[in-house]
Amino acid sequence: MKSKDKGKVPGNSESFAEVATIIKRSRENAFRAVNRELISLYWEIGRYISEKTETSGWGKAVVTGFADYLQAQYAGSKGFSPQNIWRMKQFYATYRGNEKLSPLVREISWTNNLLIMMAAKTDEEREFYLLLSRKNKYSKRELARQIDSSLFEQTLISNTENQPFAKRDNGLTALRDSYVLEFLDIPERHKEKEMRKAIIANLRDFILEFGKDFSFLGDEYKVQVGNTDFKLDLLFYNRVLSCLVAIELKIGRFKPEHLGQLEFYLEALDRDVRKSNENPSVGLILCSQKDTEVVEYALSRSMSPALIAEYQTHLPQKALLENKLRELRDLAEAEELRDADESGDGE
Repeated sequence: MKSKDKGKVPGNSESFAEVATIIKRSRENAFRAVNRELISLYWEIGRYISEKTETSGWGKAVVTGFADYLQAQYAGSKGFSPQNIWRMKQFYATYRGNEKLSPLVREISWTNNLLIMMAAKTDEEREFYLLLSRKNKYSKRELARQIDSSLFEQTLISNTENQPFAKRDNGLTALRDSYVLEFLDIPERHKEKEMRKAIIANLRDFILEFGKDFSFLGDEYKVQVGNTDFKLDLLFYNRVLSCLVAIELKIGRFKPEHLGQLEFYLEALDRDVRKSNENPSVGLILCSQKDTEVVEYALSRSMSPALIAEYQTHLPQKALLENKLRELRDLAEAEELRDADESGDGE
């Protein structure tokens, strides 16, 4: 007679899972420690080369000889090529004396440090991508895509334009006013159904565009109100904000009635789907075009936690985003000066 327990692993599977978690955490800690030491090594080499070029006149030929010496001493190492040695010097020069950013560079990989160093023009932009890479543990490909989509400029513009509405609900801070969906590879003229299918087929990249704190719950998510079934295009959950995030897809220009539909879905989610320990649901209308003034009018009297965002099916031109950001900053400065003058006149 065969035992019913034959083939089963004795013990408590939950306890096994706990040990697996401990092992995983330990490996991650070991990797971070090794990475910090590697970045510190590259920092010191960069400092050494900088001092030699300044005090001893080291040039390209000497640095190449130095690289050859290191490669001979540490055969098999790929990190001491002449090109990488010069990058270490640039790395040190970029962050030297910067007490705010120099600790951050040790928290991400050398490859990601190089991507940020080559792409970012200001300390503000460098800090943005350093923090983003550390928080989300981005791979090289993931970070490169965020940089290529000009996420820094997009986020600053979005924060400026959405600030009045985001103040109403903390959940809206996780959403922007524009998204780049070039990875969907859909034709310029497309239907909502085609777009939704492309999103499901490229879900990993879609979540990456929104942030790794988002978890997918379903497409055409059914909510029942009375005797009628309604289908919500996409439903996500944000783990940090502890709330449901409803996304409605509109391939045309935003219309005010779209907001009414989304508000209806949010009410249904909060009444029938949201758990008692979760925060109120938030919503996003993702459309191909929007008139800023129409959006402002539509949202001004709406108390629902919702935003309207545009999507693009191609990578944006960084120069256009920089110009728009500059215009918004100039406008903000002009308003501050005007408010200061009015305050002064009242004294």
